[in-house]
Amino acid sequence: MRATRRGVLGGAAAASFHGSARAQESRELRIAVQFGITYLPLTVIREQRLIEQQARADGLPEPNVSWIQVSGGAAMNDALLSGNLDIASAGIPPVVLLWARSRNNLKAHAISSLVAAPLWLNTRNPAVRTLRDFTPQDRIALPAARVSFQAITLQMAAEKEFGPGQHARLDPLTVSLPHPDATAALIGGRSEITAHFGNPPFQNQQLQHEGIRRVLSSYDVVGAPHSVTLLYATQRWRDANPRTLRAIRAAQETANAWIAANPRAAAELYVRAERSSLSVDFVEALIRDPEHHFTTQPQGVLHFARFQHHTGQIPVRIESWKDIFFPEAHDGPGS
Repeated sequence: MRATRRGVLGGAAAASFHGSARAQESRELRIAVQFGITYLPLTVIREQRLIEQQARADGLPEPNVSWIQVSGGAAMNDALLSGNLDIASAGIPPVVLLWARSRNNLKAHAISSLVAAPLWLNTRNPAVRTLRDFTPQDRIALPAARVSFQAITLQMAAEKEFGPGQHARLDPLTVSLPHPDATAALIGGRSEITAHFGNPPFQNQQLQHEGIRRVLSSYDVVGAPHSVTLLYATQRWRDANPRTLRAIRAAQETANAWIAANPRAAAELYVRAERSSLSVDFVEALIRDPEHHFTTQPQGVLHFARFQHHTGQIPVRIESWKDIFFPEAHDGPGS
């Protein structure tokens, strides 16, 4: 994990809690992010100090916000369960898995969506045109084998391709790698990695190199647009910090509105903040991509949650996307 701490300590204050009760909300706020454009709203929130601004506007002491970079949903969940995080960010399947596993104790739930965007499986193996063309010599990189968003989507695609009960057929070929490392390996062509199930901008960057092409899109697998990344936390944290949670959601709405109104400036901010080697033009094109929607409203949650139940990864069938979200998100038109 790589952590950077940003924030200024403010004066102590009490916050209203559960009506007439009074409780001191935490002054420390630890938020984890991963790699890629799908985390752009969090980058904007961090760089523009929107949580701090919203907290002050709501009469809260300015929180001391720590931003921690983590790769993969499995590592996110471990950090949240161990108490090393307050707010995690990961794909739908890792959040669903933690929700199911923590129902009787920490009761993790989602706070909001970050973005809806397609994820692509790319390859440099000229023999691979479909999933059927992968062989035991191929290796497919993704953030976390068997549990990440990409891993579950690959299982969904495998069952479609090979038939019922064949969802795990390609699992032995998967390798856990952060997106930057997987991209370097795929482009370099000198490692065992012959494919990568990634996210933007890495998947788009790969296709600029000769010999690399797309095998499938997650939108095609699911049959509809879907959220990629969710923010989530434990019930204990939410109950102790209700106003801070509302400040986070408000900061996210502000960030999304700013990105929509200022795509060029958002691209410049991303390149600068992430010390990215990508051009501003390239990043701006991704932000403007009509398939990318920066929104707090979740989409397509049930596609993944019900598949996870179907394959036995979680023991309970989720009937509504609201089952895994805190009530603060229930008023929106999610799916």
